[in-house]
Amino acid sequence: MADVPDSSSPLAPILDPLGVEAGTYAHDPLGFVLFAFPWGEAGTVLEQDAGPEPWQREVLAHIGRSLGSVPDAVRIAVASGHGVGKSALVAWIIVWALATFRDSRGIVTANTATQLKTKTWPELTKWLRLSVCADWFDISATAIASTEPAHERTWRIDAVPWSLRATEAFAGLHNQGRRLFVAFDEASAIPDPVWETIEGALTDRDTEIVWLATGNPTRNTGRFRECFGRFRHRWQRHQVDGRKVSLTDKDEIARWAADYGDDSDFFRVRVKGEFPRGGAMQFIDGETVEEAVSRPTESHLRQPLVMGVDCARGGDDQSTIWFRRGRDARSVPAIKLRVSDLMVLSGKVAEQALRHRAAAVFIDEGGIGAGVVDRVRQMLAGHLVVGVNFGSRADRYTLGDGMPLTANKAAEMWASMRAWLKTGAIPDDPELKAELTGREYGFDLHNALRLEKKEDMKKRGLSSPDNADGLALTFAYPVADLPEETQFEAGVGTGAAAAVTIRSDYDPYADL
Repeated sequence: MADVPDSSSPLAPILDPLGVEAGTYAHDPLGFVLFAFPWGEAGTVLEQDAGPEPWQREVLAHIGRSLGSVPDAVRIAVASGHGVGKSALVAWIIVWALATFRDSRGIVTANTATQLKTKTWPELTKWLRLSVCADWFDISATAIASTEPAHERTWRIDAVPWSLRATEAFAGLHNQGRRLFVAFDEASAIPDPVWETIEGALTDRDTEIVWLATGNPTRNTGRFRECFGRFRHRWQRHQVDGRKVSLTDKDEIARWAADYGDDSDFFRVRVKGEFPRGGAMQFIDGETVEEAVSRPTESHLRQPLVMGVDCARGGDDQSTIWFRRGRDARSVPAIKLRVSDLMVLSGKVAEQALRHRAAAVFIDEGGIGAGVVDRVRQMLAGHLVVGVNFGSRADRYTLGDGMPLTANKAAEMWASMRAWLKTGAIPDDPELKAELTGREYGFDLHNALRLEKKEDMKKRGLSSPDNADGLALTFAYPVADLPEETQFEAGVGTGAAAAVTIRSDYDPYADL
């Protein structure tokens, strides 16, 4: 039985019988929901309702089965279409978490402060007021707290808008020996750093921890998507199709199917509860990336090995060195460095170029990269070392070449990389995959494609695309195939580069 209000409480005459009964549902959220709300009772707003939908019952039952059997936090992820009742489910679980365990604590956040204030929180307060335990808690605009004296701060749920500048509001979330609850509403748009902060905070031992993440699967990148992919082993996953729920408007769903198609991204997200193949402004879709990960490697020694070097001076960003030979960007492992000494970085670049006999080395020369370019040229005299400015004008591809019109060199390289991914092979590198699929795009006044700025990516909670930029640099300029007589085995030496030149009429997309 849960630690319910004791007989010394001023509310004991009211709470004691109900408190004892509520405590029997401490590990049975489904039973509590059926007990706590006036389902089917005449004169109530629920007189026409028989109880939760089948999918809601399944989620509630999963939580009950997991409590006490899962060694760490119970993590529940629900991706759903519109109008299936996910907000009600979140409210029921929060009311259960509070009412069945004394001194439970938790937080609720959402994709935006407006969503939290106008939708998530009102839904929660509505259901709390409908419950048998409504008098046990005071409700304010930002918190639900126990009415028991001396428990106002220890027995409560707070509404906390997320902020990348103030993630400490989540980092201090602890409740040793009791119950801890976290709810993310519309979780697709909550940035990765907020998820990571919560992950680090949920470390209390001997504590019941429940983490609920729900929402429409609007983005196919980010931590909510990874609940169903990279981290699927950590989460109990539920995807809810609106066509199978009694609450939804089936006529509207039929119109959507006719207008957009039942396999469109619109229908997948808003009805099926499935993640889109590509975000609305996503430059490279996840399906293309996953196919490149699973595709066998294919290359030939006559094809030149090209290096791309993205430079950073440490901090949150890293310098990366990526290698590509024709369709193969997997066989030679990438190098990732967090160094502040540019001479160390330059030495590493030169070392790798010599070790793998790179035919061309393309280095990001923006900012600190200019010094790396100069130093590597000194160290690799006679080799092809080219500085590339991401912000310079696009100088190779136009619409006439079958490629999009691009606003600058960065967009040009990424467009080349996107086309190559249709037949290329990349490693199963979580950082690379997230960076490739995370970047969005737009158009300038001349209708030329322009990539999302790195600063804007960071505002969305994404990291700098250091790995993706490193790979993109291998597409800075086409490099001619090696002559037959210049084939060689990998090893230290300098002879190969002299036989390699950049030529503007080379078409790397001829076989696509």
